[in-house]
Amino acid sequence: MSGAYLDYNASGLVRPEVQALMAEVLAQGGNPNAVHAAGRRARARVETARAQVADLVGADPTAVVFSSGGTESNAQAVASAIAAGCERLIVSATEHPCVAEAANVSGVPVEILPVDANGVVDLAWLAVTLGRPGGRALVAIHHANNESGVIQPIAEASLMVQAVGGWLHVDAIQTAGKIPVDMRALGADTLTLSAHKLGGPQGVGALVSKEGVPIVRTLHGAGQERGLRAGTENVPGIAGFGVAADCAARDLSEAMAHAAWRDAAEARVKAAGATIIGEAAERLPNTLFMAVEGWDSPQQLITLDLQGVMVSAGSACSSGKTKPSKTISAMGLDHLATGGVRVSGGWGTTREDWVRFADAWVAAYEKHRARTAGRAKVDA
Repeated sequence: MSGAYLDYNASGLVRPEVQALMAEVLAQGGNPNAVHAAGRRARARVETARAQVADLVGADPTAVVFSSGGTESNAQAVASAIAAGCERLIVSATEHPCVAEAANVSGVPVEILPVDANGVVDLAWLAVTLGRPGGRALVAIHHANNESGVIQPIAEASLMVQAVGGWLHVDAIQTAGKIPVDMRALGADTLTLSAHKLGGPQGVGALVSKEGVPIVRTLHGAGQERGLRAGTENVPGIAGFGVAADCAARDLSEAMAHAAWRDAAEARVKAAGATIIGEAAERLPNTLFMAVEGWDSPQQLITLDLQGVMVSAGSACSSGKTKPSKTISAMGLDHLATGGVRVSGGWGTTREDWVRFADAWVAAYEKHRARTAGRAKVDA
């Protein structure tokens, strides 16, 4: 890809190994639920991938249910917890919208778990809230925030949830392949993954559950995925997911080493006037989330894109209007909420990509400040 692609938290580039295997599987064909040779070959592809994905997060292969992506798997986790008797939902303030919305439409009371100024969940608040009457609780905390990259104290939260017989759901979509993820060490009852964050294809995800945790199906029909998710499996996508998981596990030390490149770029943009979101917290090594006041995200993205640097906003843009970043607002930084920019590297990122970003942003911000200063003089 020409230019500097630094938007892996949105979607990683597909690894060459994944592309090659998927092309092979597409050429072979076969329904994995058929008993003939082609069907058995397809089934073998699915089960190999199941083991590869399970290995990435320290789980048993039988605990993996493939899906169309993280959104579906997160919804299935919420539905499963409610079906198992959870009468209230506690969702972190910076949770991904697909988890937050699944909770909001569930019909079950939802409480928002606040975060501090660095985006870390308030464990003291959680302990007090879990101790109140109100029935069994589902607690949903993502392993790391998709915007800021801030890593949450999942293992500590798990002890609190377990002590009251609750259910802990962990969206690990942003962490798998970037930092070590061990489902047992985290203490999660359910955990979700998405292939395209790892260098796999879009449209494939997985729900992973702890032994003995009951999962309900949300797509009804035939008995695929042990009766937990109806519909013919996406064999090429699932096979690609498996290879991406293998590659991510293999390259984990390299992924963690990207922090030095990120830190160098971070120092430059901070010196130029940017605020680093979540700076004092533990963060993913590939992620830089920054903001400035008075220069909205879409303007920054367009400027960078014209320089061949592809990043994303910490906020969504709808009908030409900038939507404030939920993450920045939850951290009490409303004045910066429309000016967030997220820079995120991955398996194909080089040091030069980060340098190119910093060069482009610092130069563009200096021009922006000069323009706004000139307009202020004219207005005066």
